[in-house]
Amino acid sequence: MPQARTIAVVNATGRQAASLVRVASAVGYAVRAQVHSLEGVIPRELASLPGVSLLHGPLLDNAALMDSLFRGATHAFVNTTSQAGDEVAIGRALADAAKRAGTVQHYVYSSMPDHSVYNPSWISLPLWSCKFAVENYIRQLGLPATFVYAGIYHNNFTSLPYPLFCMELLPDGGFEWRSPFPPDIPLPWLDAEHDVGPTVLQLFKDGPKRWNGDRIALAFETLTPRQVCAAFSRALQRPCRYAWSPKVEIKVSVPSGYREQLEGIEVLFGQMKAPYFPNPEFHTPARIAGSEKPVVLEAGPDGVVPLPVVDEARSLWEGWRSMEEYAREAFPVEEEANGLDWML
Repeated sequence: MPQARTIAVVNATGRQAASLVRVASAVGYAVRAQVHSLEGVIPRELASLPGVSLLHGPLLDNAALMDSLFRGATHAFVNTTSQAGDEVAIGRALADAAKRAGTVQHYVYSSMPDHSVYNPSWISLPLWSCKFAVENYIRQLGLPATFVYAGIYHNNFTSLPYPLFCMELLPDGGFEWRSPFPPDIPLPWLDAEHDVGPTVLQLFKDGPKRWNGDRIALAFETLTPRQVCAAFSRALQRPCRYAWSPKVEIKVSVPSGYREQLEGIEVLFGQMKAPYFPNPEFHTPARIAGSEKPVVLEAGPDGVVPLPVVDEARSLWEGWRSMEEYAREAFPVEEEANGLDWML
């Protein structure tokens, strides 16, 4: 009789984790999902899915909850957030608990780079460098692990006045995106809700024999800010323009530490023009498992050939959603759910 497959998921209401919970439940995995609150649409949705059980409670200094989360689990997906507390302490404690459980065959951790490691003239982003520190701890611990690096979420865009990814609705009915990202430098993108789940599930299916110790860029498309706006314009049949700005406008309250992150983005990407992912392995064409031939990529919209950073993700999940498809099919729905009516 095959061993029961149970995935332990941290921060299950986040976009990455919720995507995995939905897909894993749909194909028959048992999912034990930690959540910080039982209130809201997402916790109720996840609790209603077949095979999903929610584990409610904080992560900081909570070894008992972590032991319950990983007990008997065969797989784990961990994406922590700064709002839950000290990410380094939480990340290390989660890895320790998974190790103690003794049953976790594959631990997938959502990491991000510390740019200063790759170039001493670059600064560290505070909400990323802590994840990189946890990644290094997991490696030292010897867990069979894979590290996924998420590109920029399509779902970050909103016409609400949130910083960095506000698609401001203009009087003429068009949109304007202002940010410090240089207008013609490509950035990695993904639809987190649509594409993270199937990709991580394929990592689990392939197992650590294929992916142990590897870093995987979760990005399916590389587009410059101008190309992003062109995709929105085509999708919505409205003008959409990009306006570079050296500073990020903050018009609403932001979580602790996020202001410093935004200030770092202004410097690292706006002034220093550092690559979003500095990891050298993300710029070497990937190879399909069992093949000596690199992945061949076709030109996308506007004749743009994606950078090799997307190779691995595309080889894992072919059904990814493009920026234009997101802007046409998902963005208006999300906007209406947020109480906006420009699409009516």
